[in-house]
Amino acid sequence: MEFSSRARQKHVRLAGDRRELYPHSLQFYLEPPTESISLVEFESFAVDRLKLLKVVENLGVSYARSTDSYKTKLESELRKLKFPYRALAEGDYEARRKDHISHFILRLAYCQSEDLRRWFLQQEMDLFRYRFSQLSDGLMQKFLEYANLAFEAISEDLKNELSNDLCASTPGLVLSKVKEQMFYKVGLADAVDLFRTRKVFIKDGFAYVPFKDIDAIVLNNYRTRLSKALALTARSLPSIQSDERLRPLLSHLSHSYVGPDYSIQKNTGKISLEQIDALSVKSFPLCMRQLHRALRDSHHLRHGGRMQYGLFLKGIGMTLEQALEFWKKEFVRGKVDADKFDKGYAYNIRHNYGKEGKRTDYTPYSCMKIIMSNPPSQGDYHGCPFRHSDPELLKQKLQSCKIPPSGITQILELVKGMHYQLACQKYFELTHEVDDIGFSLNHPNQYFIESQRLLNGARELKKELSNSGNSQQKYNSQENMSSNLTPTSSNTATDTELEGLEAYFTED
Repeated sequence: MEFSSRARQKHVRLAGDRRELYPHSLQFYLEPPTESISLVEFESFAVDRLKLLKVVENLGVSYARSTDSYKTKLESELRKLKFPYRALAEGDYEARRKDHISHFILRLAYCQSEDLRRWFLQQEMDLFRYRFSQLSDGLMQKFLEYANLAFEAISEDLKNELSNDLCASTPGLVLSKVKEQMFYKVGLADAVDLFRTRKVFIKDGFAYVPFKDIDAIVLNNYRTRLSKALALTARSLPSIQSDERLRPLLSHLSHSYVGPDYSIQKNTGKISLEQIDALSVKSFPLCMRQLHRALRDSHHLRHGGRMQYGLFLKGIGMTLEQALEFWKKEFVRGKVDADKFDKGYAYNIRHNYGKEGKRTDYTPYSCMKIIMSNPPSQGDYHGCPFRHSDPELLKQKLQSCKIPPSGITQILELVKGMHYQLACQKYFELTHEVDDIGFSLNHPNQYFIESQRLLNGARELKKELSNSGNSQQKYNSQENMSSNLTPTSSNTATDTELEGLEAYFTED
């Protein structure tokens, strides 16, 4: 895969517009792309796929995958982001091309740690499961042939001979349906999921799988291939990390937040310092509530905590003058005298507001940045409580916030599944007594804004919702995402060419 200037993009597109590359809207992503694309397109494709996978994650927790709500919302997102959603539709070459290239870009970005690989594998599996389920029987058969999964169909004589066993071993099939159904003789290793759940007839080391259950075989095959591919790509990490062209792009993507940055607040100066204590209880996410409590108790925070909490306060509307007063009052109550504060800590606060050093106006941390970078050590209070706290300690924190036992159980289950942002979303619902918050939570300042909207009457409380019966649909996919994301490559000359990325996906 090469990256070239916009000036060459039109020529490359025509040269690479070979529709035989993507005869199907679905694929196993076995061959990396070899065409040239611009850096702008590189990042645009990757960010769109990341948005899609975030939606897949949210919907997978919020809805059963077989429900109409799940399918409708996911198809809507595929349409909006211009990924393939119609099986083998004519004229969707650009969508298939985007699907192919974006998968491999994120594979590079998400091979860099075990946590990232696990998350990427799960979301890609769920996306593939949905898209495969939308194929008709005929198109499924064509895909099996295209993916070189042409399993051996058993003869009618053998099916009749085994009909009673097939009927007894296959849930949902009656004897009359067995005769209508096509069965495949599949190696036991490929049918391990069906075997584990006792949904298939086994004989002489082979599973006899009905066509209606072939999706489990295909998904297991896809999982195996993608898992191996991620491990293979991870072996190229030293080369990737030493490549100055790729390192900033891929590092950005693996920690990427794709929503508003909350750097400009309409509430600037409208929040008084006297309100902070009350707001911390009512409208702060748990990470910021934890930092505020630690600051009030110990009158000090280490650098990581000051950065995370200070930028959050800046984002909710605290002015530079208020910030200097707020932090100074608290620190001088501890072991820091006023002179030391003015000479040291005050500079860092002004720096965060773009008044010192490079004059960079720093933006508040997103959930992804808090979760993925700078984990807290002993004596630190920054980070994400759902990601960085021991389960028992997290349970105690939730109890102190008066979360009911059933709610604590729900949150801990989400944390166990590594759905940290969804755990925070559940915390929002429980502390605000709402059933459906109607948005995907991606930023602490988004949490604050939505909390204030709800508490100020912009959203109906749970009792009113239950009375009216007009509860909003859960987790409206990514409405808060900004469509004007600034690419991280904006400071890179667009005529710089990157060549030979396919080497990162293949054996040495």
